[in-house]
Amino acid sequence: MKVLLIKPNNLSDHIQPSLGLAYLAQGIRKDHDVEIIDCIKDHIPPEEFGSMILRRHQPDLVGIQCYTFDIRNVRLILKSIKETNPKIITVVGGAHISSDPEAAFRNLEKHLDFGFAGEAEIGFPIFCNQLSSGKTDFDVVPGLIWKREDKIILNPQAMEQEIDNLGDPAWDLIHPEIYPESQHGAFFKKFPIAPIITTRGCPYACTFCSAPILSGKKLRHHSLNYILRNIKTLHHQHGIREFHIVDDNFTQNIEYAKEIVRGIIGLNLDISLAMPNGIRMDYLDDELLILLKEAGLYIVSVAIESGNDSILKQMKKGTTVLKIHQDIARIHKHNLDIAAFFILGFPGETLETIQDTIDLSLKLPLLRANYFTYLPLPGTESYRRLEETGELKKVDWDNFYFMSAAYTPKGISRKRLLKLKKKAFLKFHLRPIILLKNVLAIQNFNHLKFLLKRFYHWVIMKDFISSEFITAKSNE
Repeated sequence: MKVLLIKPNNLSDHIQPSLGLAYLAQGIRKDHDVEIIDCIKDHIPPEEFGSMILRRHQPDLVGIQCYTFDIRNVRLILKSIKETNPKIITVVGGAHISSDPEAAFRNLEKHLDFGFAGEAEIGFPIFCNQLSSGKTDFDVVPGLIWKREDKIILNPQAMEQEIDNLGDPAWDLIHPEIYPESQHGAFFKKFPIAPIITTRGCPYACTFCSAPILSGKKLRHHSLNYILRNIKTLHHQHGIREFHIVDDNFTQNIEYAKEIVRGIIGLNLDISLAMPNGIRMDYLDDELLILLKEAGLYIVSVAIESGNDSILKQMKKGTTVLKIHQDIARIHKHNLDIAAFFILGFPGETLETIQDTIDLSLKLPLLRANYFTYLPLPGTESYRRLEETGELKKVDWDNFYFMSAAYTPKGISRKRLLKLKKKAFLKFHLRPIILLKNVLAIQNFNHLKFLLKRFYHWVIMKDFISSEFITAKSNE
């Protein structure tokens, strides 16, 4: 069977290879002909997907990765597929459909045949083999979302506990070496860049985060040999010179993290490291920071989120403003640059609590500050609270991006929140020493163009619906 796996186009600034699709491809490639297409990298608009891609590749099945901000474009791709060839089987998986499977499936079911909730590496090969052999015993496929007559069936999910068993990602199908500089994190030290993961799962209870929904609360680890083998493969066969560890919890087990970093140092490769997803500051010690710096880490990204103790408690971050100061001081003494993430407009926030966050960002010894507006991700605790209070009616699902303001707390307008975000960004980054350091970190002209585009999207642009990415509602 011929399978086409798709990363849909969207307004994201993060043009990076999809590890999720690479793992899925690896799991089916021995029995099926599989290709991966990144519509962001290849500039493929959703409404032209059928004419540009399907006639060229003629797949039997198209699987689409879907985050919540992808939902409109995924709907357009599904429509394009069925209009081009209604016999093509359509499947959607990823964060959005995993967070609220039945509602997400119903939202797409006009042109959607199947979905997957949670990790699909176990279920997807079974599903593909069922289809290729003409079987319809879909009850045996873990994580599958499907319809029996008019009833939506949600099969129990299954996660591989020994994640080495999933095999290496299909690096030769996602080609990380041909991706542009504009990857996760905005800045880089060496190039080309590839993402890797060392763990899956998240044991924490942050009320705004969907990570435990997608990969479970139990932390599962790749072995040292697995990680080093993939690093060597990427370095020697694909020319990768910088590695982005994109785990949610790389340092949660400090001794495991030290083992991995010592192994990377032992490879004696000329590489740099970054962890653009951010790491928890309370799971760092001096020895680990020294090892990370020796291994090539040049910046530590941390998720601070708020500068107000009451909001941090509502977020269930498990920290305080005082502890944030102490943790940042520990990192700073090792002469590592620090980038931090902040959320503005969390439910229950006021203008005063938002200002607390902005003030904290200006007090800390940071090189970069990323100000995101709160997104009510389906399935999260904060999302459920908004459902209960009726505030989800305020969500602008057409502008569901971190740089927009899809939701605003009571008493704060969208215009005011965006103005605060813009003011915070400019006040932080236009300080002379910060501006100079960041300008000196620009690698080349293409990198500069990417940063200017990112600046436009994050600071200047107000509405994110664009005909470049989606068509008007009347054309759906």
